Amino acid sequence: QVQVVESGGGLVQAGESLRLSCAASGSIFRIILMGWFRQAPGKQRESVAVIYSGGSTNYADSVKGRFTISRDNAKNTVYLQMNSLKLEDTAVYYCKTVDLGKVYWGQGTQVTVSS
Repeated sequence: QVQVVESGGGLVQAGESLRLSCAASGSIFRIILMGWFRQAPGKQRESVAVIYSGGSTNYADSVKGRFTISRDNAKNTVYLQMNSLKLEDTAVYYCKTVDLGKVYWGQGTQVTVSS
């Protein structure tokens, strides 16, 4: 079993920054993908940014140029640096880890951006 734990959420004002962290632990074989998804009230969960084991990344158009995903493979940890936060970035952010085809989710961390 793999455990996924997020941290770093909080309340910030528009234009400020936050850094989220996600650590995977347990019976890890080979993580091929780690990523961040978010879900705002009344909306479906959407992909924000993902990073593959080889280092390639994908970003949602809405966060390109503002968010940066990075990964420490040795620590099985992924980070999401969020700059120039907007009101519409308010959501619960979830970390997804894919290990040998199995998908694991964290419990989520709340990010609230106020005006």
